[in-house]
Amino acid sequence: QVQLVESGGGLVQAGGSLRLSCAASRRTFSSYHMGWFRQAPGKEREFVGAISWRSGRTYYADSVEGRFTISRDNVQNTVYLQMNSLKPEDTAVYYCALKLGAVATLGEEYKYWGQGTQVIVSS
Repeated sequence: QVQLVESGGGLVQAGGSLRLSCAASRRTFSSYHMGWFRQAPGKEREFVGAISWRSGRTYYADSVEGRFTISRDNVQNTVYLQMNSLKPEDTAVYYCALKLGAVATLGEEYKYWGQGTQVIVSS
């Protein structure tokens, strides 16, 4: 089992920045991806981006490309989501998730999930 714990959410004004963290309880898999998803009230869960733990390659949804950056700290077993130029439409609960093997944009393909952290962007 792997536990994922997100932190860093909060309230920020439009145009501001936040950095979310996702700490994994352990790293025992040779190949996996960490993904970030978000879900706004009344909306479907949405893929935000992902990072290959092995290579560091990143993937982003078009809606956040150029504003959000995913990075990892191999020593701390932690993935970060740096969010800049935040917009009110970025308001959502943000989740990190772990998928074994190749990257995917469907949440159903991710096996482990964190509890989520709320991000609210005021206009």
